Amino acid sequence: METLYITHPECRLHEMGSWHPECPARLDAINDRLLASGLMGYLREREAVPARDEDILRVHGAGYLEYLRRKAPDDGYFPIDADTIMNPHTLSAAMAAAGAGIMAVDAVMNQECANAFCAVRPPGHHARPSQAMGFCFFNNVAVAMAHALETHGLHRVAVIDFDVHHGNGTEEMFGGDSRVLMCSFYQHPFFPNLRQDPPSDNMVNIPVDAYTKGDALRMLVSDVWMPRLRAFRPEFMFISAGFDAHREDDMGQLGMVEQDYAWITDQLVELADETAQGRIVSFLEGGYSLSALGRSAAVHIKSLAKL
Repeated sequence: METLYITHPECRLHEMGSWHPECPARLDAINDRLLASGLMGYLREREAVPARDEDILRVHGAGYLEYLRRKAPDDGYFPIDADTIMNPHTLSAAMAAAGAGIMAVDAVMNQECANAFCAVRPPGHHARPSQAMGFCFFNNVAVAMAHALETHGLHRVAVIDFDVHHGNGTEEMFGGDSRVLMCSFYQHPFFPNLRQDPPSDNMVNIPVDAYTKGDALRMLVSDVWMPRLRAFRPEFMFISAGFDAHREDDMGQLGMVEQDYAWITDQLVELADETAQGRIVSFLEGGYSLSALGRSAAVHIKSLAKL
């Protein structure tokens, strides 16, 4: 079965100003790299169906959804905070981004595809139950995880986050939920500085120093993540795939390269084949150096597709 590649036109219309690093060109960088490398021909493309209110409300508050609807501008911009900004397309893009994950979960569960990559923006892993932050409005991976648990009756799902920034929203939403295991590493001290301390038992979120390189991060994956994941035996695996830990990305100071992303993905694909019937849905999170983003996302998707 093929790997599904899901996106939506609205995801390119959301923008927060010409100065903003979380820009529509990020999706173009990935798409162009997939086309240039010949990988796109091995993927099945699909346009996302926007999420419904009830999908969003599994992890976000009703008051928060109404707040975003009230503040969505008819033209120009509305700043939620200094770097999380709405334009007239933002809410539609955010609903499409969250809906991509629901479509991906259903397609994987129905054996329409082997796994899926959601090339969507705005990203999601910083979004809290009632707060947008860090370029994020809805927590896309959390919406998809809640859908998998509630609609498909799964009992154990894992989320792996290798963004340079801590996935604070995901941790807040699922900390203490025994059905979920979260594994991540992230640069610390660094934005958003909202980690749970002490963390819940189901959170394996490892802070690392600036300038940590890929070999040390691979060791954390082998020695810490993988034993916990194998003991948990997830039935479905989700990835918050941020590529801003790349050494060329000025948004962070970690030292990963493309081969590190491919290696980590290979480990996760192998585990998914062991315990989860190969079920993986991956979401674009960070990654702001366009060339490094395109190259890194391409090798990640190539590993998902076992090419």
